[in-house]
Amino acid sequence: MENPIALEGINENTVFRKDDIFVLFGELFGRGYATGLLDQARKAGMRIVGITVGRRDENNALRPLTDEEVAEAESRLGGTIINVPLMAGFDLDASAQGATPTDLLSKLTLDSWEREKLDWEYIEKCKAVSNARFTASLSQVMAILDGMIGDGRNVFFAHTMAGGIPKAKVLLVVANRIYKGTGHRHMSSEALLQSDMGKLILQNFDEVSANTFRHLIDFSTAIRERVEAAGGQVRYTAYGYHGTGILIGDEYRWQTYTNYTQGYAKMRLEGIAQEAWAMGVKATVYNCPEIRTNSSDVFTGIELPLIPLLLALKKENGGRWANDQWQACENLLADGFTLDDVIEKIADLQSSEAMIPFYDFSAWPMPNSQTQADLTIGTSNEITAMHRDSKVMISDLLSALVVKATGQLIFGASSSPRGPVRWLNHDLVARRLNVSHEEPETFATPHPCAQTSSQLEAA
Repeated sequence: MENPIALEGINENTVFRKDDIFVLFGELFGRGYATGLLDQARKAGMRIVGITVGRRDENNALRPLTDEEVAEAESRLGGTIINVPLMAGFDLDASAQGATPTDLLSKLTLDSWEREKLDWEYIEKCKAVSNARFTASLSQVMAILDGMIGDGRNVFFAHTMAGGIPKAKVLLVVANRIYKGTGHRHMSSEALLQSDMGKLILQNFDEVSANTFRHLIDFSTAIRERVEAAGGQVRYTAYGYHGTGILIGDEYRWQTYTNYTQGYAKMRLEGIAQEAWAMGVKATVYNCPEIRTNSSDVFTGIELPLIPLLLALKKENGGRWANDQWQACENLLADGFTLDDVIEKIADLQSSEAMIPFYDFSAWPMPNSQTQADLTIGTSNEITAMHRDSKVMISDLLSALVVKATGQLIFGASSSPRGPVRWLNHDLVARRLNVSHEEPETFATPHPCAQTSSQLEAA
């Protein structure tokens, strides 16, 4: 994409109704964007169907869920789980009973990882094994799903697969230094990406975060054609990240977290949606604002752009409810600190000379730098220390609001999608939230001023 294309406006659902099918293509584990979209599907009365990535046994063999695990997963989802393992990524697949790519990485050390070379011919064999496994299972899933979709039903496919970091000790140490390290502990993200270890990681991100979207679209072709031939409609959505427009000074401006290593896979995801759209498939990647999730918490500082959402709530005609959010957030701060103190720190970060180069959309995703990492991570740590409880953060409360708003925006936009890639910026998120709380009776309900990370799953 040459420029970020914002979602055009707030729309309401006009397509999906009771007993239509909502397919969550990615297992629901914890807090994250998907909970907001699921909430909208439930409100519409849709039948919820989910998948599982399966589990690895003690011998690394992939297995379905046990009856107990299925019951737990279905309770969490609020729907039916198709119990065929759809684990994406090749990091734990081996060719001819050999080593897995994760095994290969586990042989690297902190002293050797930058110069060590991997056997790419062998890794391609592992990828072939992984792809054959995944697509064979996906064929089974689609055959089962086809039997669950009755005549006259519309179908909403929500792709949520993301990630793919191999669990190798050396990689986890390096990642910790890149995303959390300051001063002498800082490490260059570019050094990782130039190494064979980094190249393997990028390929695995592609397989998990992007290529699964293509597989979903391709392997559901028979379902799509049957539903559409009968006059029904099929939609595909996916969650992207490619920076967000937030208030910087007096205007909304694109900014990003640096270094977002998965950004390359997210751009590939956008490309898959563009290709599908050109073929007449209504597939849209929605690039969402930064929030705190189980996976994003590894990126110290990714939560900082959340805080200007408070400013956007007021700017976008916020009333009493918006003021309540300010007060709820201020209540989370320790004695002696105010929201003005927090917002001032964010403003200092935004205007710093160290951050100016990273406002270039065309250069995304840029590698980190020592000064940028020190400033971002340092600011994050300082704001965390201003809270009464580091486990009950302003960013948790605001994350829950973003999850709610993005679910409403995506579900509404999916009735009549306008293109393959759209950004959900803070202005529209704030307007959606303000509109949702305009009713007088809503004001009588106090906002939870202390929301833990575990509570976000149900938000």
